[in-house]
Amino acid sequence: TLTAARGLRPIVPIGAGSAVLVLLARLAELVRENERLGRAAASGEEHFRALAESINDVVLICGLDGVVQYVSAGPRRSYHYAAEDLLGRPVYDVVHPEDLPRVVDAVTAFLDTDCDLDVARIACRVRATDGTWLPTESTISRYGRAGDGTDQLLVTTRDFSEQVALERQVAHLTFHDGLTGLPNRAYLEERAREKVGRSQGPVAVVFVDLDGFTAVNDSIGHAGGDQVLAQAARRLRAGVLVDDTVARWGGDEFAVLMESATEVQTVVDLGERLLRALAGEPYRVADRGIVLTASVGIAFAEDGVKGAELIRNADIALSRAKELGGGRVEVFAAKMHADVMRRLELGSDLQRALTEQQFAVEFQPVVELATSRVTGVEALVRWWRDGVSVPPEEFIGTAEESGLMVPLGNWVLREACAQVAQWRGNGWEIGLSINLRPREIAAAHFVDSIAAALADSGLPPGALTLEVREEVLVDGSDELIERLSALRDLGVRLAIDDFGTGYASLAFLRQLPVDVIKIDPSFVSGLGRDETLTLLTRTIARVGRDLGLTVVAEGIERPEQLELLREMGCPRGQGYLVSRPMAPNGIEALVQLNPRGEASIPLHGSVISAS
Repeated sequence: TLTAARGLRPIVPIGAGSAVLVLLARLAELVRENERLGRAAASGEEHFRALAESINDVVLICGLDGVVQYVSAGPRRSYHYAAEDLLGRPVYDVVHPEDLPRVVDAVTAFLDTDCDLDVARIACRVRATDGTWLPTESTISRYGRAGDGTDQLLVTTRDFSEQVALERQVAHLTFHDGLTGLPNRAYLEERAREKVGRSQGPVAVVFVDLDGFTAVNDSIGHAGGDQVLAQAARRLRAGVLVDDTVARWGGDEFAVLMESATEVQTVVDLGERLLRALAGEPYRVADRGIVLTASVGIAFAEDGVKGAELIRNADIALSRAKELGGGRVEVFAAKMHADVMRRLELGSDLQRALTEQQFAVEFQPVVELATSRVTGVEALVRWWRDGVSVPPEEFIGTAEESGLMVPLGNWVLREACAQVAQWRGNGWEIGLSINLRPREIAAAHFVDSIAAALADSGLPPGALTLEVREEVLVDGSDELIERLSALRDLGVRLAIDDFGTGYASLAFLRQLPVDVIKIDPSFVSGLGRDETLTLLTRTIARVGRDLGLTVVAEGIERPEQLELLREMGCPRGQGYLVSRPMAPNGIEALVQLNPRGEASIPLHGSVISAS
């Protein structure tokens, strides 16, 4: 077994220990019974036999040669022997051949004149009349009838089948998953440690995770989710070799230990095969078919890598596969571990940065394309880590993972609202746009925090536009939509950010609680170069206008993009051609206020310029 061989310590000692305690208690009871029988024998033969017949244990009196001279009723109940089947026969005849040498040695040692033990304890297997071998525990003591000088042995034997079955059941539960019947995390960790420690050929671990499984539990309940997991386990088991170990790691994660991973490509092929097996057919729950994809991470044992590290590496590779969108296989590389450590370090530094106010807010102008008039600014957070700027794409994800996105987003909101309220107080009538992340919307008191920021800064609700990515609105829960609707009731405007990336159809716009759509930069980048992207951009601008929505083109970087957007009738835009994000004083120096309190960015010919 995993815990009994090669000196390995049990992973879960509590469950196995309980079985051991049961065995010890029964053995102690057996010793006490043997002592009672001895005392009964000393007090009288009749009393002894009455006691022997009343207990469930087998009581034998044997000669020193092991020949049975007396048998209680116990063998009939436990082993189905009649008394005449055993009387006059050596007791050794019913002992398992593999155990017999050890039993004989123990009895011989007990009978040695130098032995000072009163009782010998022996465990062995005994044959029943149907040929099965039953585990037993026996105690042996000397027994002599008073006055005749006869020296005999008193043997009390107890059937331990139930206790052994209990021990096996405890061991199974300790190392197996109750839902799928697969080995569990404890088993896999022990097996990986054993195989890697032995260095018996190449070893690999394949981690598998069902993409989007949380939505399954949310939609059909945990009982339905359990059915999906059980079906996934069967598919995985059917997709690997007999010698490979498939385990349920936890939740919707599974792991495969390949003990003969001779070729890297063979393991990668297995990962691809498991992906197809898990995603090839819908999972059936009642009358519903549920389609899921999966992600796979693979790691190979290398010199100096222990079992726990091998499993960790496979888990890191799995995380990388999910970060890249899921439905793919990733093989662990050392850089992945370095990235994980860097994200952990970033999380710690982010917490310190919030305390020490290392963040700043920059603003990127949004202009009216026909006139170059600045109609608003988008607030963007910047982090100066020890005096060096950290790109947002490097820390925003970490902020979300570490739970810091909510306080960071609230700080940006308050700073930006205060700054734009100040500009408006100076006569510059502009609006403010801020991008929201899903965790910010899901945070407790989200709507109240927006209302408080507006009230404290004095910024009118209509001057604030909150941007939400397209997929958040389309896939969002009813609670999320309700919160966004509550913001509209406050007077705050809502925008779909990066519109056109494939999540929402144009027809769906009428159902969404939005006022603004921002065309994704990937569409704008193709203007004048890609006919399809140009046509799609024109269509979005026209449909938005027909629905009464404000359309903003993001990522304007070339003059021909600007001219085409103007020709399409797209009302507003932003991008590096207009202006890069700037600190507040840079924005103030860039724009020119006219007597009517309007701001514009200077034009050079027909091109908007930030210079």
